[in-house]
Amino acid sequence: MKNNKLMLLLKGLILENPVLVLVLGTCPTLAMTNSVISALGMGVAATIVLICSNVVISALRKVIPDTVRIPCYIVIIAGFVTAVQLLMHAYLPSLYDMMGVYLALIVVNCIILGRAEMFASKNGVVDSAFDGLGMGLGFLLALLAMATVREVLGAATFAGYKIPFFNENGYYLPILTQAPGGFLVFGILIAIINKIGVNKGKEKRKQLAGCEGCPSAGICGKTACSETAELTANADQVSAPAGKEAEGGEA
Repeated sequence: MKNNKLMLLLKGLILENPVLVLVLGTCPTLAMTNSVISALGMGVAATIVLICSNVVISALRKVIPDTVRIPCYIVIIAGFVTAVQLLMHAYLPSLYDMMGVYLALIVVNCIILGRAEMFASKNGVVDSAFDGLGMGLGFLLALLAMATVREVLGAATFAGYKIPFFNENGYYLPILTQAPGGFLVFGILIAIINKIGVNKGKEKRKQLAGCEGCPSAGICGKTACSETAELTANADQVSAPAGKEAEGGEA
């Protein structure tokens, strides 16, 4: 049980990071990562909405009619986004102004709606909460990684504080804080994650090619794959002499 919860938590952080692996939520990722403060605010807000919406949707999954589930999910998500928006406007007005329209656009963030449809609507409340926490933290860490690179190398500051060595010597590239720099850093981070995970991907594909990845392996007793392999081997043996005879006839 504990291992299952841990895997749900780590899945969003590494294996299925919503930004760097699944490439979801790119609009707020590119818009809010020109500074660490705005990235932190967006990541925390999205994480809160993701956890709360997952819990509620999971609790109501047997009540919500299947034909109107998407509108219901959007209404639930919009309710939590409105609550976060009002709280931030009341207690963190400067961060609220910094985030602007992108705070309200959390409603249509495909990460939140995607987890509601793919996980929360099919699993229990506790598992859905862990899934939301893992995906939210993965989103937050990806935003902070991008924002750190863009702000430090693009403005010679970190969270608004000047970095003496970079700032005094002019060792920064202002283009990194602009849209082209956002796409550049985003692409580089995705390439690094893909490079790290390439070996794991190969191992996963090998497993899926055998009985371990077959959903019917338990029913057939893993005999169907062996029979198919045997038939393929026999066919190769039959076709090999025929091919040799054909080559000999042409000669």
